[in-house]
This record gives sequence, structure tokens and C-alpha cells, in this order.
Amino acid sequence: MSPDVLLEHAPLFARAAVVTVRIAALGILGALAVGLVCAAVEHFRVPVGRQAVRAYVELARNTPLVVQLFFLYFALPKVGVVWSGEACAIIGLTFLGGGYMAEALRSGLDAVDASQVDGALSLGMSRGAALRHVVLPQGVAVAVPALTANVIFLVKETSVVSVVALPDLMYVAKDIIGSSYDTREALTLLVVAYLVILLPVALGARALEGRWRRAGLGS
Repeated sequence: MSPDVLLEHAPLFARAAVVTVRIAALGILGALAVGLVCAAVEHFRVPVGRQAVRAYVELARNTPLVVQLFFLYFALPKVGVVWSGEACAIIGLTFLGGGYMAEALRSGLDAVDASQVDGALSLGMSRGAALRHVVLPQGVAVAVPALTANVIFLVKETSVVSVVALPDLMYVAKDIIGSSYDTREALTLLVVAYLVILLPVALGARALEGRWRRAGLGS
């Protein structure tokens, strides 16, 4: 393995890491928003909406991201709907991740004892206020490990967005291997880049979980 080759390719991976982080961050935020809405619909057993959420969750979790990306990027233009590769990647991650986040958040919300909601309502809180101030903080604390696993999973899933011509980490690694055959160096930089992105996420989530546990949330 050549240190000179590593230094030569490092800037390419740095730029690709920015693309990967941007897509992952936007996709994860979208997935959390979708997941929270779906979890609330299921938790409160909203008629009709609950069945629609179940269908969405099963569809999202049982179809590969690469298939979803092909549908968004190659199939929809046939009916006049055209999105950029980055938009397709973000929508795909949001769609896929929303299903996983919904299940994680639903399990967290369901773990909160119903007596706490009844107590909040007896104090004059509305159901929305009880959800925001009583159920949600405790439910999210319980769901932190599952949410963290989902975040890491979604970041790793960005490795397939190169199929829609995005210059992410995997795209750059494959391009270097195909053009200059610097396989060991490219793969080493690829592993290092993902570690740099994912380790802070895992450590930060662990610290957050410990803080919430000490505060009495999620116990």
C-alpha cells in the first residue's frame, strides 16, 4: 500500500464524504419526520390511517433501496416525473427509513404506561400536549438504541446511491479502482471515511441514551 497514493486520493474521498453526509442527514431527518407521524397514527389507533401506515411500513421495509431508487430515477420519468439523482437518493432514504423509524418510535410510545397519559389528561392537558410533554420524551428515550441502529443503517445504505450517478464514497472508490487499479488504497480510504462518519454517531447516541437514563427517561 502506497502512502503517496493514499494522499493523492484522500481529497476525492473528502469531497465524496460531504455528499454522503448531506444525503444521509436529509434522508434521516425526513425518515424521522415520517416515522413520527406514522408511529403516532398507530399509537392512537387512527381508523383507516392505521391500515395505511401498516401497508407503507411493510412496503418500505421489504423492498431494497436500490429498487426504490431505480423506480424513482428510471421509471417515473416515463410518466413525466423527473428528479435529480440527489433528490431521488433523499426521497429513497426517507421512504425506506420512515418504515424503520416508525416501528422504533411506535415501540417506544407503546412502552409508556397508559396511566401517565391518563394522569396528564386529568390535569387538563390535551391529547396533543400529553403526547408532546409526557409520552414523546419517554418514548424517544426508550427508542434511542433502535433509532441509533436505524441511523447507522441508513448511512450505510447510502453506498447504493451511486446507481443514480451521485459521486458519493462508493462511487469514488469504484471509479478509482476501475481507472487506476489502486484497490487497496481505495478500499482503505472507503473504510476510514465511513468510520469517521459513523463512530461519532454511535458514541453520541450512547452518551445521549446514558444522559436520558440518568434523568429518569426511558427507564
